[in-house]
Amino acid sequence: METETTATQSISFETDPSRYRHWKLSVEGPIARLTMAVQEDKPLKPGYQLKLNSYDLGVDIELADAIQRLRFEHPEVRSVIVTSNRDRVFCAGANIHMLATSSHGFKVNFCKFTNETRLAMEDASRNSGQRYLAALNGTCAGGGYELALACDEIVLIDDGNSAVSLPETPLLAVLPGTGGLTRLVDKRKVRRDLADLFCTVAEGVRGSRAKEWRLVDEVVPKSRFEEAVLRRARELAAASPALASEGVKLTPLNKQVEANRVVYDQVVLELDREARRATLTVRGPRPGLPSDAPSIRRLGASWWPLQAFRELDDALCHLRANEDTIGLILLKTEGELKDVRSADKILEDLKDDWFVREVRWFMGRTLRRLDLTARSFFALIEPGSCFGGSLFELALAADRSYMLEDPERPCAVALTSLNGGAFPMSHGLSRLQVRFLGDPETPARLLQSPGDYGPGQALEAGLVTVVADDIDYEDEVRVACEERISLSPDALTGMEANLRFPGSEGCDSKIFSRLSAWQNWIFQRPNAVGEKGALTLYGKPERPSFDPRRT
Repeated sequence: METETTATQSISFETDPSRYRHWKLSVEGPIARLTMAVQEDKPLKPGYQLKLNSYDLGVDIELADAIQRLRFEHPEVRSVIVTSNRDRVFCAGANIHMLATSSHGFKVNFCKFTNETRLAMEDASRNSGQRYLAALNGTCAGGGYELALACDEIVLIDDGNSAVSLPETPLLAVLPGTGGLTRLVDKRKVRRDLADLFCTVAEGVRGSRAKEWRLVDEVVPKSRFEEAVLRRARELAAASPALASEGVKLTPLNKQVEANRVVYDQVVLELDREARRATLTVRGPRPGLPSDAPSIRRLGASWWPLQAFRELDDALCHLRANEDTIGLILLKTEGELKDVRSADKILEDLKDDWFVREVRWFMGRTLRRLDLTARSFFALIEPGSCFGGSLFELALAADRSYMLEDPERPCAVALTSLNGGAFPMSHGLSRLQVRFLGDPETPARLLQSPGDYGPGQALEAGLVTVVADDIDYEDEVRVACEERISLSPDALTGMEANLRFPGSEGCDSKIFSRLSAWQNWIFQRPNAVGEKGALTLYGKPERPSFDPRRT
């Protein structure tokens, strides 16, 4: 992983296997092997060593890249073995000294990114049929066990010493930061009382008891471990037919990082740090996109839906990691609605093609990353915009939308079939369903006649928040932006997270709603990060001192 140089060093989320420092990716037919081989002296930032396969954000950026590449570049892969190159150690989890020396915001965003990466593993299993098998060849603690929990199955070596554990509460006075608690009881169905005991015993659970408690699926003696892992990987692969024999290479993004802009081919991010806001513009497709699968695969990563959403995804990660004072993102689009409709029709007509399906799922993951980004989003629908179908999802994801009404410069929004659930949110509902939760028949009615909606029609249909004429529009938007920026960022983060996900929860949304709220709070409490806090004193001779009051 490399960083671009701007006025300050910024974190880059783009890498490829030739630049991996901490993972080794190998593919043999239908089976891939992801081997954790963390280089201790190659942390993302100086000041700590990545001992015992502990990880930081740099390690996870590589893992996220590998998961993505396996889906697009290796559709022949049916099972993925996740293991370690270290004897008697799988992974010690997130690096404690990295967490102890990082800002609060970095810690929370680190946890969020690592969990999104593990959700991508589960999404690959659910939608692409690439089943993940955790081969724990040694002790597996904290975030290491959370990585294993994201896999479909877990095999633990039985060597008399290796254990699985979630020691964050007894050792650090924090919570497992990557959804471990929820996955323990919701995904693996571990009994609540056993889960309570497990999460408060720092040394964890080993051997047959780990299997009895559902913490792992199989425990295998060291002499038969590799054989058992490979056998199970072959069984998983055989149960999932290959999607294709040849993949599509994810070529590097064309990205220019300037002092106040990040410029891609299809996306532009403009930063106004003084005003604490940014403008994120997505360019719509050009006319004449190919409509047959072979031609689309030849375009590969330059096919507009994949290219634009890869760039959007990277821009969102850039904002999270490198621009923590930017509180408001203004979402804009440029292009023609008819061209977005044409692109969406291709995405719908060819949805049974493996590559088109992968692109659709990736678009969904990118939109979910936007949903889960702790910034305010306002969509600005203006002349020359193309908020239709897949790009109208940006407006639906925004906290508010403002639309200009000017007869001399008309603009419109449009729905397509893709707004009917092609890109579900973390709790499984479409953004259109979430918008009309109190009127559940409206989404189907709107989708039956998906024409253009001018300002008055869009407002009447409930598709936009505010419509203003050419006299009032600029002032309306300016005042809204100034008011938003004047409010407490902490209160806005909590408010937005509560309002964006109405309806029933799923496992994914539980992880984020519970974890983001509690970890955000716990990471600031003196019991964890105060002068006598457990995270502050970890590895030092002093013992932590806890304020005993419950709140």
